Amino acid sequence: MSEVKRTIRITTEQHILKDVPPVENYPMRQWNIQISMLDASGQEIPANILDKVTYTLHPTFANPIRTIKQSPFRVEEQGWGEFDIPISVHILGLAGKAGERKFQHDLNFYQEKYVNDHVISIPVSSTKNPALNKLLLESGSLPFDDGSAAGAKRKLEGNGSSSDLSKVKKSKSGTTAGAAVKGSVDLEKLANGLTKLNEDDLIVIVQMVTDNRTNEMNIKNDVESGEFTMDLYTLPESLLKSLWEYVKKHTTEA
Repeated sequence: MSEVKRTIRITTEQHILKDVPPVENYPMRQWNIQISMLDASGQEIPANILDKVTYTLHPTFANPIRTIKQSPFRVEEQGWGEFDIPISVHILGLAGKAGERKFQHDLNFYQEKYVNDHVISIPVSSTKNPALNKLLLESGSLPFDDGSAAGAKRKLEGNGSSSDLSKVKKSKSGTTAGAAVKGSVDLEKLANGLTKLNEDDLIVIVQMVTDNRTNEMNIKNDVESGEFTMDLYTLPESLLKSLWEYVKKHTTEA
């Protein structure tokens, strides 16, 4: 089983409550903490890979152990004192300790807003926990044991007919005339095989192509519509061979 790393962000905000009297000469404050994560480009996105977050507040708070099951996993309170908050995040689909990651969070009042980033490791498999794999794709790639990785949910179109999976062209003209074979790879068979792959295998194919992309390759990734289009004839023979080997392994094509 492989591992990927993702960055969990803990964001704390606090401000003084001017209309509430101080306690032991300390001003009362409203504070909140919430959880997000970062994508591959460092942008903040919802932490959808988590199914719950547990905060252990100071024992002077009512019900100090708070478990939040909905993003952004926000806890909000009023108080005057700073203290450390143990935070446990639970990764979707990984039971028990395997899915738990613990942080010791410093609640302090130096700034009205501050963030703490924590890099966590997550075990992944191309054949297990597809729901988690799909959500992990929102924040980066998924390396697997065969050296490939998942890309994103795609639509596939092979042989000029639409299906729910992706778009593939066998040649620049979109036909097979005079261009059904490149090197030792039969593009017709490859295109047919691609249409028979399931969604998990298709996202591996997409990432194999994007990881080996060159300027000569005619591929288009339309994120908004969820379509990935590639012109097989523009792919190098070495990549086509890898795709064909994968297709043969995961379908009945031969």
